Amino acid sequence: MNAAFKNRIIVGLGKTGLSVARYLHSVGVAFSVVDSRMNPPGLAEFTREFPLAPLTLGEFPAALLRDADELIVSPGISLDTPAIRSAIEAGVAVTGDIDIFSKAVNSPILAVTGSNGKSTVVSLLGAMARAAGINVAIGGNLDGAEAAPALDLLRGEPRELYVLELSSFQLETTSMLGARAAVILNISDDHMDRYASVQDYAAAKQRIFRGCQHIVLNRDDVLTEPSGADSRSVSSFGLDAPASDVWGVLTQQGRTFLARGNTVALAADEMKIAGKHNVANALAALALGEAVGLPVTAMLEALRQFPGLPHRCQWVRVHAGVNYYNDSKGTNVGASIVAIESLGELATGKLVLIAGGIGKEADFSPMLPVVARFVRLAILIGRDAGRIAAVFKHSVQVVLASSMEAAVQLATENAQPGDVVLLSPACASLDMFTDFAHRGRVFTQAVEALS
Repeated sequence: MNAAFKNRIIVGLGKTGLSVARYLHSVGVAFSVVDSRMNPPGLAEFTREFPLAPLTLGEFPAALLRDADELIVSPGISLDTPAIRSAIEAGVAVTGDIDIFSKAVNSPILAVTGSNGKSTVVSLLGAMARAAGINVAIGGNLDGAEAAPALDLLRGEPRELYVLELSSFQLETTSMLGARAAVILNISDDHMDRYASVQDYAAAKQRIFRGCQHIVLNRDDVLTEPSGADSRSVSSFGLDAPASDVWGVLTQQGRTFLARGNTVALAADEMKIAGKHNVANALAALALGEAVGLPVTAMLEALRQFPGLPHRCQWVRVHAGVNYYNDSKGTNVGASIVAIESLGELATGKLVLIAGGIGKEADFSPMLPVVARFVRLAILIGRDAGRIAAVFKHSVQVVLASSMEAAVQLATENAQPGDVVLLSPACASLDMFTDFAHRGRVFTQAVEALS
């Protein structure tokens, strides 16, 4: 930490802000906290752990922020928030939890970002490292019982390897990550309520390569490549036939195989996770694991055993010949396109799609080709249901539902044997639910209640 900075302010008191407070306290650095909410989610824990720390709630006081030496901004808060922008223009330094983390650790970091698949790839890498006997920690933007904010990973024993899922928001305040290896898995239209264009969104993602020793590219997405000439070590993955030293896909006797060059590594149908998107996720994990020396045999065994993550094309049950899948983590257009296509190609019938929520100013028209091809009926919920309906109405039958339970009931009434009912919202969840996991649980409960 910069010893010249005496007045540090943590901006935002959610999980990340609380993790920053804990870390600064552990290294003897004073801080204060501001949050625009009167009752932020980390308030009870913060006041219990740091009863004497200065805390300002209900606003971001512009004068207070301008007088700071450094702002540690939580990822959910835009740097264009007027009070923060005013502080930046006044010369106040800005950082985030990932920047602090990268300076504090000595072990290698594997860093993963992208619009879709981040959590699956990070969780796969954790499983691969454990299969190889590596003491690994995974976290960052990752959800789930095993995950933690990056700085909370430093509270226990040092690890041999850290695997981080990073959002574009976290990367905005990351000046020099210094990862051993890093990847942008893919770029699709997301967070257009925060970015002026897809190019601006991609530029935030590109910050993951700052100080990176080895770059992993997705050959199927040019936006994942670093801008400008780059002399660093590079490897790649893709859903095409691979060159001799990279990962890709080979088809032999009607079966799909993950392969490195001409060497077949694993049949796709040996994995528990299905769909082309999960083949790509597996290939990305293999390329990243290879970059830090994980043995291929251990990585392949982890791939065979990995069950997939909750709320990500997760099979719920079969009822009356119809399979129900929970893809509540499909919070953007690109994720839902992949889910619809993957399950549509596997289903013997059609899909009944449940979608909708907070659209984040996204363009839903890229969904039309897969919706027209695979979807029998689109059932739309949430704040932006009407806006999505206006896009879908000429390609598929559309109905609106007032609740998730009503949507599941409508889906059950309209699905035919061999069909798939898929919750893949292409939207955020906070209009109706506490988060995507809550949305997925409500869907699952409604499906399990069918009789």
